[in-house]
Amino acid sequence: MIGFVESLRLWFAPGRVREEGETPDYRFSLANERTFLAWVRTALALVGGGFAVDQFLPDLRWGWRVTLALALLAVGALCALRAVNHWVRCELAMRRGEDLPVSRFPALLGLAVGVVALAMVVIVLFGWAD
Repeated sequence: MIGFVESLRLWFAPGRVREEGETPDYRFSLANERTFLAWVRTALALVGGGFAVDQFLPDLRWGWRVTLALALLAVGALCALRAVNHWVRCELAMRRGEDLPVSRFPALLGLAVGVVALAMVVIVLFGWAD
């Protein structure tokens, strides 16, 4: 728990990351930043998909539309938060000369997006509308 709290503090004070270990090759830090930006793009796409489901599928039953939209919005929010956390953890690991952290999040994200996509396929095939 302490590790998470400390990581959370570093989200808002990234300059403190420099106090740890040695400065890595700048190419690795830039690669870490590009990965962060890729996660943020994924989060934005999920949020956009959530809004698209809500706004552009008015004929879909209200409960289905809201459930799918909220699922996409929630996964997008988690992805954005995870992007920051992953950036900080990787930057610290590089500075300390440690192995990069591993995570189950990519698998969970893929599973969540797959479940929502499968639900939308079923809804489209069976035409569950009002």
